[in-house]
Amino acid sequence: MADTQPFEQSLKNSAESVSDMARAAASAVRERAEQLPGGQKVQQFAQSAADRLSTTADYVRNTDAKRMLTDVERVVKNNPGSSLVVAAALGFVIGRTFTRG
Repeated sequence: MADTQPFEQSLKNSAESVSDMARAAASAVRERAEQLPGGQKVQQFAQSAADRLSTTADYVRNTDAKRMLTDVERVVKNNPGSSLVVAAALGFVIGRTFTRG
């Protein structure tokens, strides 16, 4: 059987990087929430989004790849329509990211 240690370490490093980016995004949203136009409802929505980003950062940092895959499979089976929409949106964002010059 092939040695998967380098792959697992690379995956862990990537997860930590994603976690750090999500935590930084949450912090930025929190800092700017009060300045957003639209009143208290928009500010509450922004704070809620920041909380979800922080939760996601913790999940990505503290969960191994096998568990994440199991969780994704469960969510997709329970919510196929929503999962398709999310996949399409992610595909669009990733496509835009790589096609920008």
